[in-house]
Amino acid sequence: MTRIFTTLALTNALALAVTFAIGCWSKLAGGVGDPGGRVYLLHFLAGVFTGIGTLLVHCLIFTYFLGTGRWVREVTLAYGLPDEPLYKRTRELKRVAFPVALGAMVITIITSAAGAGVQLQGWSWVIHFSLGVATLLGNFVAFRREYLYVAENATIIDRVLAEVDRVRAERGLPPNAQALAEAEQGLS
Repeated sequence: MTRIFTTLALTNALALAVTFAIGCWSKLAGGVGDPGGRVYLLHFLAGVFTGIGTLLVHCLIFTYFLGTGRWVREVTLAYGLPDEPLYKRTRELKRVAFPVALGAMVITIITSAAGAGVQLQGWSWVIHFSLGVATLLGNFVAFRREYLYVAENATIIDRVLAEVDRVRAERGLPPNAQALAEAEQGLS
C-alpha cells in the first residue's frame, strides 16, 4: 500500500500544483471575465478533476485503515494474540489518520466552493486564491503524514504475520504462506 499511496499522492500533489498554477495564469489572463475564457475553462476543468481526485486519495486512507484495522483485529482474536502493542497501535493510527485526511478533504471542498463563488456570485478572487494556497499546503502536509501512518501500519501487518507464523509453528502447523499456497493448489 505504501507504493500505491506514494504514487497516488505524488500524482495528486502534482495535479494540485498544476491546477493552482493554471488558476494564477487564468487570473493574469482576465479570469472569469476573459473574453476567450480558454485559460479559465482549463482551470475550471483541472480544478474539478483534481478536487475529485484529491477526495478519492484521502478516501483511500479511510478505506485502508478501516480494512486493515478490522483484519488485525480478526487475526488477533483468531490466534489469541494480545491487543497490545499491535492491534492497539492500528487503532491509534486510524484515530490520528482520519482527522488529517478529513481536514485535507474539507479544505479542498471549501476551495472548490469558493471558486464557484468567484465564478457565479462575484466573490473576491483573493478568497479563492488564499484557500488555494491553504489547499496546497494542507494536502502536502496531509500526504506526508498519511504516508508515515501507512508505512507504520504496513510494518504492523508484517509483525502480525510473523506472530501468526510463530503461533502456527507452536501448534505444529505450516507457516501461513505455505498454507495459503497449498490452499490455492487445492482450488486449481
